[in-house]
Amino acid sequence: MAVTQIQFLPFHRASIDEQDIESVVRVLRSGWLTTGSEVRQFEGAFARYVGARNAVALSSCTAALHLALAAIGLQEGDEVILPTMTFSSTSEVVLYFKARPILVDCQANSFQADPMAMERAITSRTRAIIVVHFAGIPADIETILDIARRHKLIVIEDAAHALPTRYKGKMIGTFGDITCFSFYATKTITTGEGGMMTTENAEVADRVRMLSMHGISKDAYKRYTAEGSWRYEILDVGYKYNMTDIQAALGLAQLAKSDVLRAKRDRVAGVYTAALSSLDAYETPAVPVDVQHAWHLYVLKVNPDALSISRDRVIEELKKRGIGTSVHFIPLHTHPYYQQKLGYRTGQFPHAENHFEHAISLPLFPGMTNDDTERVVEALHDIAREHRA
Repeated sequence: MAVTQIQFLPFHRASIDEQDIESVVRVLRSGWLTTGSEVRQFEGAFARYVGARNAVALSSCTAALHLALAAIGLQEGDEVILPTMTFSSTSEVVLYFKARPILVDCQANSFQADPMAMERAITSRTRAIIVVHFAGIPADIETILDIARRHKLIVIEDAAHALPTRYKGKMIGTFGDITCFSFYATKTITTGEGGMMTTENAEVADRVRMLSMHGISKDAYKRYTAEGSWRYEILDVGYKYNMTDIQAALGLAQLAKSDVLRAKRDRVAGVYTAALSSLDAYETPAVPVDVQHAWHLYVLKVNPDALSISRDRVIEELKKRGIGTSVHFIPLHTHPYYQQKLGYRTGQFPHAENHFEHAISLPLFPGMTNDDTERVVEALHDIAREHRA
């Protein structure tokens, strides 16, 4: 195989079609661009899709996580348990409150957090557990919920990767007390930037909506409409976390295709697994029974015993062949801030470090062609042959 390619295959490319574009243009022509009827339609459609009673559209999943913690009344000095194998947003929202993120390790055979490690981390200061559904596979949510209920803790699901993910036939978005979704550009459906919070608790939903609009009283967005009023009340210190109608219009169009987009990701993942699972150089991701994988990520693990080069070199070899990749995630406890400010240290969570050191996220997006997937597969076979241990 040639070492270089004319066209670079990116790690991800958003799937935007003419219907998506027309939906956004329609809102642009309407004259109402910020939070309005499109956002409310998107919230309703999303709630129905995942089976939740309430949904609040927000500017990002980070905003949703932040407001989830605000809604439960997190205080300075409180503790929130969460996995070290996650993106910074999952933990940084805890730090906004001067509370402490309590990191835990992965399971030995999985990128998901170890529920038993979570239970061991509980103290008198623990207020909540944040569950991360890594890559689109649900975490061991039933066990974690059982632990939380026994210890009277709130469960917040970071479902940034988990749309549409099902566990035992039930959609992620209704298990924990609050669930937070992402519509970032790389996700199954996108609004460019954006997020959604779902909950069965109407009071939590109302509080999150109020906090997302500067702490202004309910339906503040209507104050510039015929049925609205200029008069409003500030009920609490709030934030600017609302979603716009432009984003929501794109979200509605994308949501209608969510199952189709997931199926296309599933097809790519199936090609990868079929073509790579027989090679001892790599470990393909396992899909648990009773699970619908969202396939936000396809995380391949490099077997260091079978190759003469490291994971980092495999990434470079793929890049030489014009193939983009990523790595998810650099464990939080290995970053300078967490070591210098919070006292974590390298070596503290060995399973997470082992998973990270061997992980590569392969290109995975609905628009990938058969030639694209074959190109990735051929490159990985080529690398395995050239660099056998």
